Amino acid sequence: MTLDGQVALVTGGSRGIGRAVCLRLATMGARVGINYVSNPAAAEETLAAIRAGGGTGFLAPFDVADGRAVQEAVKAITDRHGGIDILVNNAGITRDGLMARMKEDDWDAVIDTNLKGTFLCSKAVMRPMMKKRQGRIINITSVIGFLGNAGQVNYGAAKAGIVGLTKSMARELAPRNVTVNAVAPGYIVTDMTSGLGEDIQAAIQAQIPLGSLGRPEDVAGVVAFLASKDAAYMTGQTLHVNGGMYMGN
Repeated sequence: MTLDGQVALVTGGSRGIGRAVCLRLATMGARVGINYVSNPAAAEETLAAIRAGGGTGFLAPFDVADGRAVQEAVKAITDRHGGIDILVNNAGITRDGLMARMKEDDWDAVIDTNLKGTFLCSKAVMRPMMKKRQGRIINITSVIGFLGNAGQVNYGAAKAGIVGLTKSMARELAPRNVTVNAVAPGYIVTDMTSGLGEDIQAAIQAQIPLGSLGRPEDVAGVVAFLASKDAAYMTGQTLHVNGGMYMGN
């Protein structure tokens, strides 16, 4: 699988799954844009790791929930690098709490970043992709969007919404040879899960047939496949990477 000469933009690319995706796409030959909003040091580390591996990349700081910022950033990337061939919508946040106590601001923040951000970034890149009759959009959803989870109604709703968004976008863009697919990670060892207590992690692992949390690289490998020519005849699909925790369609 090669991505030589292609430009990829990975939102939330400075840490965790996003960083692993950036590194994997860079090893395949893509020039990778590392999006971040609040941690420039982590983004610089990711860029340094890409360059250390012989790849090429660039920083792309903007807030995915800010429509104007998204449009300006995509235009700047297009002007400088000639376009965006691959978009990975990975940026996501959590604001956990039981629904009865959840503040409206916590609902809005998660929906705006996780779901609206996916919409805004996809909308910004889709016209040039349609014009070129070529492109890959890959959305990162979650097992929580399929199973649900107490204390995460905002996150679950956003991630389930991404699945519906993926299918509808896929139908709209298929006539122009632009594919849209999703990847649904299970519990992956990242900053987001590292704060879970040992008892909680043990309870989670007991629900996973393969018996362990996943690695960011496990998700990155599936994203790499969807970005490649090998996935040219796939669109509107969600691929689950969860160790068997969820086995539904």
